[in-house]
Amino acid sequence: MQKISFFISCLVIATTALAQKTFTLSSKDVGGQATVTEEFNGFGCTGKNQSPQLSWSNAPDGAKSYAVTIYDPDAPTGSGWWHWVVFDIPGNIHELVANAGNPASNLAPKGAIQSVTNYGVTGYGGPCPPQKHGLHQYIVTVYALKTEKLGLDAAANPAIVGYYLWNNTIAKASLVFYYQR
Repeated sequence: MQKISFFISCLVIATTALAQKTFTLSSKDVGGQATVTEEFNGFGCTGKNQSPQLSWSNAPDGAKSYAVTIYDPDAPTGSGWWHWVVFDIPGNIHELVANAGNPASNLAPKGAIQSVTNYGVTGYGGPCPPQKHGLHQYIVTVYALKTEKLGLDAAANPAIVGYYLWNNTIAKASLVFYYQR
């Protein structure tokens, strides 16, 4: 019995020592569900339209910058809905504070670019699913990029930004939250 316990203890220690830390995205503000704080203010919604705090850890070697997107694949558009597209986040930054998605707040990292969303404006545009349409999922993704700058500006639409992200991503991490009205 002692040999089995010793073997199991060694196996646990070895597994823990060899386990790799993975690129991870987390938030102090959103867990499984958004609230009126994140909800859009417009299109029939009356939320505070505040982007959530986001932080990431264990970025891969070679990450020179980051990008963050929030996407709703459940929007009844045939192509989903982009709620936030921010890129050129410097490589030494690992957090977006709450409300960084409001360009007027000046809370986004210096040099970061917030491009247009499907609302037609720059910055964060929170969840606002049609009433009684059921739960919508909001996929928040941070991209570790192999370049410092994408070479785009705030007028770039989400599809163009996505193309550049696809060509420059080393790794990505996501979290999902839900919202319904």
